[in-house]
Amino acid sequence: MNDFIKDFPALESGEYIYFDNAATTQRPRCVTQAIEEFYRTKNANPLRGLYEWSINATQAYEDAREKVAQLIGAAGASQIVFTRNATESINLVARTYGEENVGRGDEIAVCASEHHSNILPWQMLAEKKGAKLVWLEVAPDGSIPESEYSKIGEKTAIVAVAQVSNVLGQPKPVKKICEIAHKYGAVTVIDAAQSVPHMKVDVAELDADFLAFSGHKVLGPMGIGVLYGKKNLLLEMPPFLRGGEMIEYVTRESATWAELPHKFEAGTVNAADAAGLAAAIDYVRSVGYDFIEAQDKKLTTLLMNEMSEIPHIEIYGSQNPDEHCGIVTFNVEGCHPHDVSSILDTDRICVRAGHHCAQPLMQSMGVPMGSTCRASLYFYNTEEEVHLFCKKLAGVREELGYGS
Repeated sequence: MNDFIKDFPALESGEYIYFDNAATTQRPRCVTQAIEEFYRTKNANPLRGLYEWSINATQAYEDAREKVAQLIGAAGASQIVFTRNATESINLVARTYGEENVGRGDEIAVCASEHHSNILPWQMLAEKKGAKLVWLEVAPDGSIPESEYSKIGEKTAIVAVAQVSNVLGQPKPVKKICEIAHKYGAVTVIDAAQSVPHMKVDVAELDADFLAFSGHKVLGPMGIGVLYGKKNLLLEMPPFLRGGEMIEYVTRESATWAELPHKFEAGTVNAADAAGLAAAIDYVRSVGYDFIEAQDKKLTTLLMNEMSEIPHIEIYGSQNPDEHCGIVTFNVEGCHPHDVSSILDTDRICVRAGHHCAQPLMQSMGVPMGSTCRASLYFYNTEEEVHLFCKKLAGVREELGYGS
């Protein structure tokens, strides 16, 4: 056990080994307390009322926006748009910036290892506008070969790439990709859902045009996500949704939009979960990214070393633990990943099994049955949990009747 476990009610009993952090992290007690405190002391509609509760609700909501801006190095809070999740953030860009700026014959470059959330919006946009989807292929370790960057050129309008693969854990050279894209006048959309929880992300240093992540993957609540955008781009984009609060003035014939970022946040906003996200950010900062990265490296190294000693296990991606960001995806020879996950679950070990919303990657890797198991770690996991996981994993084939 480590010192953090006491802060996580779901983990405190020690009954479960939770290795599905790439899907969603657990919540520290301070996050649920912040949500409860919002509903208990300032449960009013933000941005609309002039009475104390509403003013306090507005303040909590905007404080959360400021904390997000500070976390990712944004120049100002007006560049932070709250959404439901990273998926909605990417769709917002596709439906607003994309539909306004991508035309027939343009190209949208997408990495072949992307989550479906960073593929489907661009497929939709390409089909609607007569553009072409161009795939940046990945090597077996998940990296992008140097030759693939030549696919970004004069016709490229958008380059969409995850900073860290949710399947292979491989970090991508996002700063380099932004430099190449900008050389040709393209904009970049960075999926940071797997990077923000594990490493310091600075949008100014990366020179990212858009960047998206989900609160629930970085200790925050489900139902709130973030879109960062450069101010000049956000100013030019039309609203995504239309209705209350995102307007400045409405007549029977027309309307003018509210200032940034409110023109993208129609209707009653998710202020309680924003307060929870603010608490999550405070907690992550108290832990520190230096510790998180060191713990990722230590646990991933231990996990991969012990798994390599188990017969019939194939680990996908790089064989260097430093290039996994806490994510280890694998298969057990002859065993369906769903069976492996179910057997581990009988010992209350939680791992993901399936295609991980990355079917094009599974197809390009030639993965048997099109799916894998994935163990994903976070700083509150322990060495003892890794030992127990590997001990149980070593017995899976025998439980399925294959013998030792």
